Parts: sequence; structure tokens; C-alpha cells
Amino acid sequence: MKATKLEWDESILKKYNVSGPRYTSYPTALEFSGDYQLEDYVSCIESIDKDKSLSLYIHIPFCQNICYYCACNKVITKDHSKSERYVSNLIKEIKMVAAKSPAKVLRQIHWGGGTPTFLLMEQIAAIMETIRESFIVPDESSTEISIEVDPRALRIEDIKTLAHMGFNRMSMGVQDFDPDVQKSINRIQPYEMTRDMVVEARKYGFQSINLDLIYGLPLQTRETFKDTLEKVIEISPDRISVFNYAHLPHRFKPQRRIIAAQLPSPSVKLSIFEYIIETLQKDGYLYIGMDHFAKPDDELAIAQQNNCLHRNFQGYTTHEEYELIGVGVSSIGSMNGQYHQNVRDLEDYYEALDAGRLPSWRGVGMTFDDKVRKKVIFDLICHFETNKKEVEQEFDINFDSYFSKELSLLDEFKNDGLLTEDEVALKVTGKGRLLIRNICMMFDAYLNELQVTTSFSKVI
Repeated sequence: MKATKLEWDESILKKYNVSGPRYTSYPTALEFSGDYQLEDYVSCIESIDKDKSLSLYIHIPFCQNICYYCACNKVITKDHSKSERYVSNLIKEIKMVAAKSPAKVLRQIHWGGGTPTFLLMEQIAAIMETIRESFIVPDESSTEISIEVDPRALRIEDIKTLAHMGFNRMSMGVQDFDPDVQKSINRIQPYEMTRDMVVEARKYGFQSINLDLIYGLPLQTRETFKDTLEKVIEISPDRISVFNYAHLPHRFKPQRRIIAAQLPSPSVKLSIFEYIIETLQKDGYLYIGMDHFAKPDDELAIAQQNNCLHRNFQGYTTHEEYELIGVGVSSIGSMNGQYHQNVRDLEDYYEALDAGRLPSWRGVGMTFDDKVRKKVIFDLICHFETNKKEVEQEFDINFDSYFSKELSLLDEFKNDGLLTEDEVALKVTGKGRLLIRNICMMFDAYLNELQVTTSFSKVI
């Protein structure tokens, strides 16, 4: 697939700027149900094809400071002894899951949170040792082992330690380098601290480094964000994720500490986003999709060019859709056409594992219709097109008949120049790529007006 530059059309963006899912799964997590029982989860693990490759997600919920914008499931504490019980139970869960899974080869390992580097290096090493004892982890050069890093919670000398453990990819939260913005969100993180961490990671062979930014935070303006973006480009990460801040204080308690009057207006926010796109594309970054940009030689960009980009709960991923096992409190997995999530509360997590049970909470099994729609949605969100003939062959349907309602809903998108359609494919134009979530929503059988207005962030 040839890289296509984004086309900015402010009137179109304003017209379609509604709330919608990010489609890290389909059905989305809103459809997960407690009707999905522990027995369903155990059966799902036990029936994984032994020849399948696996991906493992490890959730570490602890953070030593609260960032007011954050919507993640986390535990705020400066008491590092609180992680001891968690680590011992996490090790127990990893062993239990591995014992039940016929498949053993791990091709991807991702640590997220919270703040994974809240843990001591010895604790991270113990978990990695358990993983290697419980699964087969091929040579690090062919296995992605990534970790989300908070520079405020990691000594620079620990980068070398992480590299020696096999970590080869890193994602680092920045959000904004402006001191006033940092103060307003309770995240003080000097530019030099971030820069030095990236330099050290390069020194020890980390293959891909991502920096996270957020636009729409308090006190941000186009001018202040210009300074942040210049510093980010100077650091030169392989990937840059630029997230739209969703102010949902009714859902996320920490956001109540943000002064709403200090949030940028919709027009200022749009101006910041326009500047981000112009600057990153001018500097050679390619737009991957959603909020993600990457250098042309990065794995994400290459995978998209080769039509083998995929998406899961960690965002875009570069390999085939491995069976994804999630461990740790609130973690989510995807296996055998089923989604599963662990309990969200620490005490519930400990209670289950102390009783010798996997800490299952809820999930959902995919219907035939779900699988068809997921194929179309993920094709669009990863490659900005879906091939009708491929869908028809895979699912033995007639695309135009099956999606007659959806195709009629897309007429307005086509009239506005966001999408083209012929007998073979639906293709998103350069002008439509920023609104890919809107296009995908037309194929979502579960969406209703209440969900859209109360449960999801704005697309821009």
C-alpha cells in the first residue's frame, strides 16, 4: 500500500467530530459481559492450537504519582512494598495460564500499566524468568519485548538492565514539555530527563522507541505545543503517538482536578492538531492511523506498506494476529474468537489466585456477524481499505447485500470525498483518513446514541 498524505479540511472535521470507539477490539469492551464465565475462559485457553504463536500482555497497575488526565486502571502509592504481593500473584497467574495453554511459543511480550517501572528491577527480572520458564521465548532478535516507561520512575542506569533482560522496544509518556501544562496535569517531567532516557535506550540497542503526546490539555496553545513538538523531533523517536485528551470527569475521578476553564477551545484544539499533522509529515513521519505516526523505516510503517499491519488492545502491531493472553489485574486477552478480561480490583485478584483460580471477570464470544464486521473494521483502520472479494471469499457472503444498510450510510462520506467505492473495494481518501473511526462506526452493529455520547472520546 502506498503512503498517502493526510488532507486537512477543517469544515469536514468539524462536521464529523463526534465521539466513537478506538476499535482495539470488535466487539468493543462495552459488550463484555459477566455471563462469560471462568469455565469459558479456561476452555478457551485449553483449546488454543498448539502451533499458534502467542502474545503476552502484563499489566502493572502501580503509579507513584497521579496524572490528572489519566483514565487507566491504576493504584497510586509511593509504598513500593505494596508491589511484592502483586508480583508473587502475577507469577502464579503466569504459571497457571502457561500450564493450561497447549501453545507455548511467545513472539510478543508487552508490559503496560500503570507504570511497569514502578517495580524493582529484581521484580521485573523474576517475572521475566518465570515467563521464560513457562513459555518458549525465541531469540530476542525475533521476539518483540516492549515496556512502557515513565522517566520519572526509572534510573537511567536501569535502561542497561532492561536491555540485558531482553527488552528491545520502549514507549515513553511525555504528553507535553511546557512547564505550565505539566503543572496543570501534575506531571513534572523535564525535557532533558526524557531526552537522556532515549539516548541511553539507543545506546543499549532498543530497536523502536515511541513517545506519547496529548493535545487538548489545560493551558495548551498552538504556540506552546510548537515548542513541545520541536523538542520531540529533536529527540527523533521512531514512533510518535498523539492522543486527543477526552475530558470525562463523570467517568474518571482524577480528571475532576483539571480546571475545565483552562482547557483549549475546540478551535484551538483543532489548530494544535493541524500543526501536529503538518509538522510531523514535513519532518518525514508517516501517518499510520488513529493517533500514530512512524518513520518510514519503522516496523509499523513497513508492515502497513506490506499490508500486514494488525491491531489489538496495545494498538497497532506488526505481526499476524497472535493469540493474546492478558495477565495482571484488569488485563484483556483475545483468543480463539473470544475476548476475556481479568478482575479490576486488587483484592479480588489476590483472592482468586490465593484460591487457585484464574482471576477472570468478564468477556464475550464472537458471533459469525462479529467476525465479518471485525474483518472489515480492522482492514479499514489498519490499511484504509477493505477488499470486498476477500471478505466474500473468507465468509461466503455477498458483500453488497450483507452490508446494504451500511453502504447506504456511507453515501454521505462518499459525497464529502472521504471514501470511494467500486465493485472490488472501499478505499479511504487522504481527506477521510483522520475520520477513520467515523467510517468504521458505520459497520458497528452495537453502537447506539447513548454509547456514543457518554462512553467514548471525540474522534478529533
